[in-house]
Amino acid sequence: MIIYNVTTNIHESVHDQWLSWMQQKHIPEILATGKFSSARMVKVLIEEEMGGTTYSVQYTTDSKETLEKYYQEDQSRLQAEAFQLFADKMLSFRTELELISEH
Repeated sequence: MIIYNVTTNIHESVHDQWLSWMQQKHIPEILATGKFSSARMVKVLIEEEMGGTTYSVQYTTDSKETLEKYYQEDQSRLQAEAFQLFADKMLSFRTELELISEH
């Protein structure tokens, strides 16, 4: 199993709008691609010096190949709206994780 993790720091001035958009629109649209089986959104409990609130969204997929298909077929279209709506009010980075074991 592969986890596509997107960590985002969002500015207070657009926090509520962004959170609603993520939960009601963006995450469902990513799941609708059929390339992920689930998504989990968590709040990072460390205060950043830069301010804002940080969240991590973890999308689960079956393989690196499926994740690559997402990058090629869907990522730019789905990221474009985030940049259009929140531009300089958010900072994101992505991490690819491979599940080794669960206990």
